[in-house]
Amino acid sequence: MSRRQKKHGRPVNGWLALDKPEGVTSTTAVAKCLRGFNAQKAGHGGTLDPLASGVLPIAFGEATKTVGYVMEADKDYVFTVRWGSSTTTQDREGEVTATSDVRPERAAIEKALEGFVGEIQQVPPQFSAIKVNGERAYDLARDGETVALEPRTVQVFEARLVETPSSELAVIFVRCGKGFYIRALVRDLAAALGAEGHVAALRRTRVGAFSEKDALPLAKLEEMCDPPALEAHLTPIETALDDIPALAVDGEAASRLRQGREIVLLPHQVEAFREMRRPRQVNGEDASRICLALDQGKAAALGEVRAGRFMPVRVFNS
Repeated sequence: MSRRQKKHGRPVNGWLALDKPEGVTSTTAVAKCLRGFNAQKAGHGGTLDPLASGVLPIAFGEATKTVGYVMEADKDYVFTVRWGSSTTTQDREGEVTATSDVRPERAAIEKALEGFVGEIQQVPPQFSAIKVNGERAYDLARDGETVALEPRTVQVFEARLVETPSSELAVIFVRCGKGFYIRALVRDLAAALGAEGHVAALRRTRVGAFSEKDALPLAKLEEMCDPPALEAHLTPIETALDDIPALAVDGEAASRLRQGREIVLLPHQVEAFREMRRPRQVNGEDASRICLALDQGKAAALGEVRAGRFMPVRVFNS
């Protein structure tokens, strides 16, 4: 009989809004958080490029079961465009592919941004993690291959010019949905303005319920070296599910759900869910019937509501 492998670290559960600095990969950031908290398990809720800084939601323990919902969340970005040159990667790390003397005026930038608000079609950058015949597009691009990436429907809720520090630079704010590429926006914006440009700086200021004002800088996390004290910066599992319909359940029902067993809902609970239900997709699948069961305000289970029953698909044991 094989023995169950012993887990290393402490059973930490919850979410951390991490402020990732430039020059650090998301994977490295997760590893540093694991060490800092001496936690058994952690993952992130949406990759942030090494070039970018800002909010990187980190899930610990039971919270990793909700990562898919954070990946679907709206995001806010503030980024700087440098006019005058386009690059292979559409950011400052790439090789220059074209140059131009055009320096768009503020009014022209504001007008052009209006055309990128709403549901739009966007072709992802060549340097992206999209798979093409089983290989990542950025790996093919690094090998000098040009691949035909299909346009995708993405949502932009807001795009506005923040400031123009000089004729060379434009600082822009964007609120967008899943799958949106800032680098592709800069590529297309420059083309619309008859200019060349690339991303000079990029910061993510919000992911769903996680904001930069509450984010813990990675440097501070590493300085603290006190796992229990760090837990004061965690938010509950249900933080990531703030826009999911939620129903309160009593102790007996919560116990059944945590055992993976369905429960029968009361008529008023079914009616409440119907009023809260909204169209939703998670990982490309219909999630409009997903509901969160709360036991004394704490997440007990995520499940589907069908025919007056709550059928758990994820249970939480924290």
